[in-house]
Amino acid sequence: MTDLLLPVILCGGSGTRLWPLSRESYPKQFLAFSGTKTMLQHTATRLHGLHPAIPIAYAPLLVCNEDHRFLVASQLREAGVLGATILLEPVGRNTAPALTLAALQATAQGADPVMLAMPADHVVSDLAAFHSAVQTAYAAAIQGHVVTFGVEADYPETGYGYIRHQSTQAEGVFLVDGFTEKPDADTAQQYVNAGNYLWNSGLFMLRASTWLKAIGHCRPDMRQTCEKSMQAARHDIDFIRPDATAFSLCPSDSIDYAVMEKLPMHPEWGVAPCVVPLQAGWSDVGAWDALWGVSARDAQGNALLGDTVVQHNCTNSLLLASSRLVAGVGLQDIIVVETPDAVLVVDKRFTQEVKQVVANLARNGDALAHTHRKVHRPWGWYDSIDRGERFQVKRIVVNPGASLSLQMHQRRAEHWVVVKGIAEVTHGDRCYRLHENESTFIPVGHTHRLRNPGAEPLEIIEVQSGAYLGEDDIVRLDDAYGRTERVQ
Repeated sequence: MTDLLLPVILCGGSGTRLWPLSRESYPKQFLAFSGTKTMLQHTATRLHGLHPAIPIAYAPLLVCNEDHRFLVASQLREAGVLGATILLEPVGRNTAPALTLAALQATAQGADPVMLAMPADHVVSDLAAFHSAVQTAYAAAIQGHVVTFGVEADYPETGYGYIRHQSTQAEGVFLVDGFTEKPDADTAQQYVNAGNYLWNSGLFMLRASTWLKAIGHCRPDMRQTCEKSMQAARHDIDFIRPDATAFSLCPSDSIDYAVMEKLPMHPEWGVAPCVVPLQAGWSDVGAWDALWGVSARDAQGNALLGDTVVQHNCTNSLLLASSRLVAGVGLQDIIVVETPDAVLVVDKRFTQEVKQVVANLARNGDALAHTHRKVHRPWGWYDSIDRGERFQVKRIVVNPGASLSLQMHQRRAEHWVVVKGIAEVTHGDRCYRLHENESTFIPVGHTHRLRNPGAEPLEIIEVQSGAYLGEDDIVRLDDAYGRTERVQ
């Protein structure tokens, strides 16, 4: 169907300003800040209940980092979103190339759907208002307009870009005069006072062909490299992999810089940028003060997240606990975030500077800048709960029916103790099962595999011992997930 609405979810980004909860290996779009649904899952189901007059594609199209492919697929399954098309970026090149890949995939079979491009890490609390804005934008998008959504600015925010629009409108759609980058405080106040400036939400709706036309005018080099990478793309399990060599040559740029800011200056291209005002409880949750702003708060203005948080005489603060008791006393406008391996304490006025801490950690080679103690894998996860000289202890959980790769280690031995479920162990030429409270020993250099044949998660405690315990001491002999011998 020509006018089919295709949700396109842009699932890149590292969310460094939400460290230590968000990290490169497990960024904010995969986190559940409230309730049980993650930000990605909320985004993937955001159009449920849209007016039936708008035909929606059976499943969304996602563009994500190759390293996050199994996280994306797993969270979509958990949310009941089946049949999604998942495009894997070999390297990050920002949102403009990501949307170009999506448009090329959407038109590959001759269709020309209306794409609703949504970042996976935004919050929208009023779905009815969001659906209403989508309906308004859809009517303009099918006519060939590039439609963006502008959030009504109710205070002078310096962390957002702004959209300047004309005063006249047609059925709730305004023509865009221009885009401005993040202003200083005085300029932001002038924008709010002017009345014709909206926060740039980063949400877009347009036909796939309209985007390809626009990117062809604005960045023909970007379109060409994306076309080459998609022409040589290959299918791998449930994923589509654009050619890495071609895509690595693609310039890196955002949708705003590459296209949107240029369109108002070139009406001769015939691609008119429009904006639909949005009042739907939107936030990009770009920093900890933004999460405080969208969270439920007590009478003193405190957001308390986690089951083990207590406060006394605190005001306008956010306390978040992941694994331990967090107690706040006499705090005002303070953010406290606890994870098993790091604690952040920051004044709400300086939350934008958290990314500098991450940059310093990365510069010093500290793995905490990029990874959590708890590491997710396509088969489940592991948590490194203790470590000392020549030993490491991990808690390992394997999903029902899943298995680790057939592998060996050249410098460490492993002791496995089953604490829950049933383990199927391949050890050299032997294959046997272990039940709760049973154990086995894998010597250095022995081929082995761990599998969960049961219907419930398998949980084991693994004690590694040896002279070297790094994750790169692994030789994969067989793997169900198409990984190389290096850990992925």
